[in-house]
Amino acid sequence: MSTLAEIERAADALPPDEKRELLVLLAARLRAGGDRLPEPRQYSRDQIQAWIAQDEGDFQRFQRTK
Repeated sequence: MSTLAEIERAADALPPDEKRELLVLLAARLRAGGDRLPEPRQYSRDQIQAWIAQDEGDFQRFQRTK
């Protein structure tokens, strides 16, 4: 495999436990190479509450369609 597209297709074919193992391996290699991971995103309480409300509304609509 020599292209990112080939690697992505191969990763898609992995079972979930091997995908997690691959993720851990890649993160460890990034850290070992001195690369910094992105800073955590910062969300306000209002943004989070809005997402929760939207999710609850979506769930209620889903329940009505059953």
